[in-house]
Amino acid sequence: MLLYNGCMATTRIYGAETRPSQPSFYILNRVDEVVLPAILKVMGGADSVAFMIEEVLYPSEAVMKVVNGSGCKVLTFNFRKSDSRTLREKLMAYIQDGLDVIYLPGRPHSIIGTVSDVPMPFMMQLGALHIAPVPVFVGGFRNHVRRAFTSGQDYDWVTVDFLPKLQPGPQMGERLLEVWLEACYTRYNENPAFDKSLPRVLVECIKKNANVPLIDGMDGTSLPYGKMLGVAMALSRWFKKNVAEPRLGIILPPGKGGVIANIACFLAGIVPVNINYTSSEAAFESIVRQSGLKHFVTARAFMSKLPQFPWPKGESIIHLDKTLKGLGMAKIASWVAFAKFAPVSVIARTFDLDAHCGDDEAALLFTSGSSGEPKGVPLSHKMILANTAQLLSKAWVPEGSPILCSLPIFHSLGLTFTTIMPLLYGFSMVTYPSPLEAKNLNELIEKHKCVIVLSTPTFARSMLRRAHKDTYKSVKYFVVGAEKLQKALADEFVEKCGVQLLEGYGLTETTPLCGVNLDKIVPTAEQPYYVPGEKAGTIGQLVPGLAVRITDPDDDNVRLPLSEQGMIWFKGPNVFGGYIGRDDLNAEIFRDGWFKTGDLGFVDLNGFLSLGGRRSRFSKVGGEMVPHEVVENAIEAYVEVPEGFTGRAVAVMGVPDAAKGEALVLLSAVHQGQLNQALDEIKNHLIAQGLPRLWCPREIIPVEAIPALPTGKMDLKGCQILAYEALNIPH
Repeated sequence: MLLYNGCMATTRIYGAETRPSQPSFYILNRVDEVVLPAILKVMGGADSVAFMIEEVLYPSEAVMKVVNGSGCKVLTFNFRKSDSRTLREKLMAYIQDGLDVIYLPGRPHSIIGTVSDVPMPFMMQLGALHIAPVPVFVGGFRNHVRRAFTSGQDYDWVTVDFLPKLQPGPQMGERLLEVWLEACYTRYNENPAFDKSLPRVLVECIKKNANVPLIDGMDGTSLPYGKMLGVAMALSRWFKKNVAEPRLGIILPPGKGGVIANIACFLAGIVPVNINYTSSEAAFESIVRQSGLKHFVTARAFMSKLPQFPWPKGESIIHLDKTLKGLGMAKIASWVAFAKFAPVSVIARTFDLDAHCGDDEAALLFTSGSSGEPKGVPLSHKMILANTAQLLSKAWVPEGSPILCSLPIFHSLGLTFTTIMPLLYGFSMVTYPSPLEAKNLNELIEKHKCVIVLSTPTFARSMLRRAHKDTYKSVKYFVVGAEKLQKALADEFVEKCGVQLLEGYGLTETTPLCGVNLDKIVPTAEQPYYVPGEKAGTIGQLVPGLAVRITDPDDDNVRLPLSEQGMIWFKGPNVFGGYIGRDDLNAEIFRDGWFKTGDLGFVDLNGFLSLGGRRSRFSKVGGEMVPHEVVENAIEAYVEVPEGFTGRAVAVMGVPDAAKGEALVLLSAVHQGQLNQALDEIKNHLIAQGLPRLWCPREIIPVEAIPALPTGKMDLKGCQILAYEALNIPH
């Protein structure tokens, strides 16, 4: 690694010694006046280098000042007027004269955090030259959680990676983007900010934003973060004395109690396990068994609202309200004072905050698996710190901005982005225990002028019905995920309330955010060239630091271009290391550090990810993952199969649903009459078996036979066609 000190930053150069010995064509993803002199120095200066610049998209004035002062030759072109063959001949003439040619991207309109400043038309033009390039990745980082990646002036050090020369061939633009994304992952993954201890960073940030309030949407009370930290300290000491196990179950909704309990766990060095309080008894027992839980934190008032939940018995329940009362006001007040006045270093020693960090387990969440057995997903300190930074490296939100926090903490979106992120970045939390009560949520958004709202399309639809034109006047980012955003709903939001729904995508296994649409970039007459911040029909640009790979859905060993639909694989600092106790499954979903998502999709030249369906047999109904095979097995165990019947009796399929994103339908080869009665009986059976009502099929579609492949396996495509045809859905 070579270091070059500039007036504003240190430029770290990687891979310079492995550059081709022969003159070559170099393509940068971005450039600024800080890194360009360092690159020129590495490459030998004016006698060795020529620049290639687009006339229609010049670099910034500061970069052009470096170019004009360098003495290097400059090849300009107009991508609309220059044919690829002529441009190639001019470029090759420079190379044959012994000069390295460096393509300098201009400064298009774009949002912060984009991996490349090269708009799609120019990516296509570069690919059409049919010259094998040397990719160069320029990234900017700072040792702070907030702005871990930027292309602006606010950084402490920048990186330049000279990457291996690409082989000649088609789809050069896609291959350039792929290697840039991987280089971004490498540098992002080594950012020292993400190797810190999560509780230590939390303490640092809460002390910095001590006066920012958590506003309880139920009772209207306000609790400053500094005081909340002191209460959590008092509770953490109690946890330390009374909880011997490394993990502690938390069964609480969004609100003061849930936040304090999680902070207290972090301070005590205990892993919080936020439990889905809508789980069946079997799922709850599985979670307890897998995570080794002996104690559970909840509140008596909350228990009374969920009489059907399989609550643990006896002394295993820690009543938060009772425990805090038992500590006494004087003791809690002393810890509040300690939190306020003690330096971070003293707090760190008192609570041993640096005992766990980086890849150590910080929290544990559970997600459903294809067998119905919940799967434990450990979230590390690094994953949480990185994923919050990945989002906010693409969207600037001022400190103190109110954020609506109503998503369950047992969901990764609720834990990472509406519980931990506000504390890290000083956003004011406006909490409410349920995302279902649309009228109350709208009133809170309007009253407290929320800037950020995170929800699902299902919840957002209910909110829209109870909104007026000014309800979301303060909202800058209304992000929805967990299920497909229907265009009709997005259009209705704009028409009625003037707010754009921004679709994102993620998985519990990725902390969760992988991609998100953000600010709309509008081209102008002065600057018509841009890298979009959002793109309808996609789940947005991949977050910085997340690398992507596409493979043949039927053969993991066959790589596909990013632009061709196939199986999606991820690698990033926000990607988990494997399910707890599931070595068998982990061996199937990981390969050379890459995580197999089970989703199909493709990526365009600006880094926008489009989803094409789910390879694994799940549907997202109302934001909840529903495993088809679990429902099928429960139905097959119940239905009567006629004598002599061969083949499969039923098949569960997912179909688009305007209200909940997807709905389940049942293909049945054994139900031909009295379908409504049969459906009611099946629903009652499933509920009696402990399955959620959400998992019940919407209707029965009678078929002559369930389609099967020659191997005997179910023909999923054939089943889908039957379902779509029966319901008149285009396919």
